[in-house]
Amino acid sequence: MRIREAIDFVGIGRAGDRGPFRRLLTVDDLRSAARRALPRSVFDYVEGGSDRELALTGNESAFHDARWLPRQLRDVGAVDASTTLAGDGWALPVGFAPTGYTRMIDPAGEIAVARAAKAAGVPYVLSTVGSTTIEDVTAAATAPWSQLYAMRDRDLTDDLVRRAAEAGSPVLEIAVDTAVSGNRLRDRRNGLTIPPKMTLSTITDIGMKPRYWTRMLRHEVMDFAQVRASDSNGVFAGGSIADIGAQFDPSLTWADVERIRSLWPRTLLLKGAFAPDDARRALDAGVDGLHLSDHGGRQLDQHVAPIALVAPVRAALGDDALLVVDSGVRSGGDVAVAIASGADAAFIGRPYLWALAAGGEPAVGHLAGILGAEYRRTMALLGATSTAELRSMGPELLRWS
Repeated sequence: MRIREAIDFVGIGRAGDRGPFRRLLTVDDLRSAARRALPRSVFDYVEGGSDRELALTGNESAFHDARWLPRQLRDVGAVDASTTLAGDGWALPVGFAPTGYTRMIDPAGEIAVARAAKAAGVPYVLSTVGSTTIEDVTAAATAPWSQLYAMRDRDLTDDLVRRAAEAGSPVLEIAVDTAVSGNRLRDRRNGLTIPPKMTLSTITDIGMKPRYWTRMLRHEVMDFAQVRASDSNGVFAGGSIADIGAQFDPSLTWADVERIRSLWPRTLLLKGAFAPDDARRALDAGVDGLHLSDHGGRQLDQHVAPIALVAPVRAALGDDALLVVDSGVRSGGDVAVAIASGADAAFIGRPYLWALAAGGEPAVGHLAGILGAEYRRTMALLGATSTAELRSMGPELLRWS
């Protein structure tokens, strides 16, 4: 064996051919890279949950309790990971969930994520408190799905719905789990504001992460661009998390859902965690399905993990309603667990923010590649040849420890 062949055999030859992210093999690797890249306060914003963070840690551990009993000797030479959501075809049953203030992670923010999602063939949901408008995201990539926080100012709320419809957004998701803001202690202790204020701790962060701050200072000041574009009364002039949370409408009821249904011409979902009876009531209110979520453990602490709700909620909704889930999804194997439990897709939030911090838009695309490869491998090892088959076979494949 020649020297060059020996080097290649042990895996250190032509390393550059595998690209700049060759050492980032998992979501956990991206998380570690994000920790190195971001100031502590910004990383804590992405990482943190509410109160004791029991829901945050419980979301991931719930997926760890899943165990497989695969079918053997099935022809898995061709595996089809594609799916259909809200009438549109997608390459994977994966979505990018709404996250606020994405330009705080990287100046390209929501546009970088939307472009990466489009290239990967997966849906992206734009947050009401996004730092880029839906019009700019649509012009740069494609019309995203839209998340809606109902505001005390009903005219503002209605204008957000109008703009989403005019932009061509195919799905609107009404968040129903923010009657009040969660007690996010990391943000309170760090004094997080949008844009960041120059405090002693901020100056310390600048010293520790100069590349981050230099990059941010070269771009426009970040604000709540998406909601500000509909804010004719200036209620979103404040910059703290508390200022924003104070504008969410705590009086939201089923009647408001029905009113928004009358305004929205396309697929409508409710986003939150639902008991089976509330799931059935949602269908009665005219929605097309549910996005099961506990806000990634950032609202009510000690919350039942959303993945544990998929099976009973699917039973309540029936087979035809759209059902997606987020909170705690950290691998393509977790995506498979969600599909086998009865979901149509699994959505991620923190993982794509970690990727964005680690390497911008290309790293978000790399993340989608990781999840796709893990998902397809899991399907093949389970003996499932398509996403539809995995969902139908789910009850015989999945066990819970």
